[in-house]
Amino acid sequence: MSEKIIESMEAIPDPVSNLEGMDAELGLQTAIELGLTQGEYEHVCKIQGRTPTITELYIYSLMWSEHCSYKHSKLQLKKFSSEGEYVLQGPGENAGVISVGDGWAVAFKMESHNHPSAIEPFQGAATGVGGIIRDIFTMGARPIASMDSLRFGTLDKPRQRYLFDGAVGGVSSYGNCLGIPTVGGDVFFDEAYEGNCLIDVVGVGLLREEELTRAVGSGPGNHVVLIGSSTGRDGIGGASTLASQEFDEAAENKRPAVQVGDPLEEKLLIEVCLELLKAGKFVALGDLGAAGLTSSASEMASRGGVGIDIDVRKVIQREENMQPFEIMVSESQERMLAVVTPENLPDVAECCDRWGVAYAPIGKITDTGRFVVRDTDLPEDEQIVADMPAEKLAQDAPVYDPTMERPAYLDEVAAFDISALDLPESEEELQQAYMDMIASANICSRKWIWQQYDHQVQGNTVVLPGADAAVVRIGDTGRGEMTNRGIALTTDCNGLYCYLDPYVGAQGAIVEATRNLACVGAKPAAVTDCLNFGNPEKPEVFWTFSTAIDGLSDACKRFRIPVISGNVSFYNESFGNAIFPTPNIGMVGVIDDLDKIMTPSFKDAGDVIILLGETLDELGGSEFLRSRYGLATGKPPGGRSRARGRPRRHASRPHREQDDQVCPRLLRGRHRSRSHRERARGQHRLQRRSRRWTRRMRIAVRRDSEPCGDLRRRGVRRQHRRHGPGKGCAAVRHRNSWREPHRDRGQGQRRPRRGQGDLR
Repeated sequence: MSEKIIESMEAIPDPVSNLEGMDAELGLQTAIELGLTQGEYEHVCKIQGRTPTITELYIYSLMWSEHCSYKHSKLQLKKFSSEGEYVLQGPGENAGVISVGDGWAVAFKMESHNHPSAIEPFQGAATGVGGIIRDIFTMGARPIASMDSLRFGTLDKPRQRYLFDGAVGGVSSYGNCLGIPTVGGDVFFDEAYEGNCLIDVVGVGLLREEELTRAVGSGPGNHVVLIGSSTGRDGIGGASTLASQEFDEAAENKRPAVQVGDPLEEKLLIEVCLELLKAGKFVALGDLGAAGLTSSASEMASRGGVGIDIDVRKVIQREENMQPFEIMVSESQERMLAVVTPENLPDVAECCDRWGVAYAPIGKITDTGRFVVRDTDLPEDEQIVADMPAEKLAQDAPVYDPTMERPAYLDEVAAFDISALDLPESEEELQQAYMDMIASANICSRKWIWQQYDHQVQGNTVVLPGADAAVVRIGDTGRGEMTNRGIALTTDCNGLYCYLDPYVGAQGAIVEATRNLACVGAKPAAVTDCLNFGNPEKPEVFWTFSTAIDGLSDACKRFRIPVISGNVSFYNESFGNAIFPTPNIGMVGVIDDLDKIMTPSFKDAGDVIILLGETLDELGGSEFLRSRYGLATGKPPGGRSRARGRPRRHASRPHREQDDQVCPRLLRGRHRSRSHRERARGQHRLQRRSRRWTRRMRIAVRRDSEPCGDLRRRGVRRQHRRHGPGKGCAAVRHRNSWREPHRDRGQGQRRPRRGQGDLR
């Protein structure tokens, strides 16, 4: 193999029950069919001290799958910072949580349901929404909003239209039935996603800070209660045989691994769980998502350092003659696992009966540290069908550090010269190019999508779909306190940019998200991500993944925005062809006063339109090249690849970024030394004098604690005023020596110089 295993597989096995395992040869063959490697199977045998049973083998194959264990991405994800001023809960739980003021908190997370949706788009997308919503209310939060991020092949192919229509219908149906507004999202079409579409969903919930709940099992003797839908054979092997493998000719044979959703059942489940959580009747609560009962139970036990003993015959089943391994790995939807003390069990039963939700005590917490599965239909001496160390099952999956190799195509696309193209010159050609571009599926209106979503249910949606970011009011509608605070939500990523340059493209996703939040008046608070890539065992794919992680991490640290939750989706390939690297970003911003939000629509005739920033010769990866020439090439906007050097700094960027390199203390107004201040100011002036004056008007923001005075150069007149330490000084520059003075000081308008008109 071209990859090395970081964590040793030579651990001394713990003592285990003397179960009769499978035949060694049959066990290895079954393990490989379930997605384990030979080395991983041998490691399982060492942990167990014997060959595993069929139930144990199924459980290990799911818990050690890429989807559940993150074995190829765990080392890379350590590059992210999860600490920030708003963070209450970072990675490691079902969702991340931030504080948003006045004792309120918001839980949010982004996850994918790509492979199921590529086989059965309606149910795949619908259960993707259901799964992320369960992650939210598991934390004790009432779901208040969702967003989707969709990627498909081009719509000129009937198969892609079928997938697109089905996925949008699935998101719409499930969200609308739950009464949770789908407030926005994004969509992108390219042939790279033709064999493997992407369905990424963001879920957001609201809670009081003191009601934050974590899925940590504790208290030997406490009951383990399964709440919600009955268990069937749908979704068996979804995490290992579907989400952790590439697609090929046998993709349709994996249709039984796609889960089937019931949004009305989930709505009842939400109300039951939130009522019992608020009443303090649960010790812990977990969602049965990927790997079903196995993942939730083993992770609860591992986090709490306890054991768990489950009787599969107490699980309510919807199909006959289900085997123990089928019950343990089924991914039937709308199910939750709770830990309940004996004295609270009657209250839990009463609440479930009142709401009409099924429940069943299926086991107990133990102090053995072992994950035991029983089948009481068998003779007494054969009832234990699985006995595994809970911590090793949940935490001891191998961690890989695959080899990396920079893809050769990057040199080719970076060398593209746009001057070689026959560019439009006449007015007619430019108009036609413009019309072709805005008619593209990647530019045209998305109303067809979001008009199918109920984006105003619950009555807290302040800014509707179509703006830079959605805005939702903080308040428990109809149940309690309402505030004038809000949060802004956005999802962003240009997969083509990431294909052309993974580092710059990933940074662009973060930068775009922060701009979108700022445009509605929100301060970016935290990030959730969904990292969609191809097969990590291919060196070129893993290099792309690692480089994109570097870009995301550096951008988040630059803006001081923590990554508090997320998901990795590998093996997004069909017939050996990987999708564009697509690190989708979900970002939440905080708004302290909803009266100050902004929307992008023009308001009044006569208002001045100002363009901030500078337009550079950057057409790489543009829709113009795609729509007119059919090209997906060039350098994406934003700078040089990290592999070739530091990102380029544009002259149009605010002075603050340049001042950071000169004198951070001068920027922040913390002057401890006069000589230090004077040296820094001298360097700052030299930088400013070296800039070329290429625009008719610029807005320059200079942060300084001293008055700037009047400065004349090349006929340019600039007036600066004292604003105090750290407040900054703004001046409007104009080549023709005219400017309008500051109005915030109550001054009148300066008369234009002779020969100059009023530029307003």
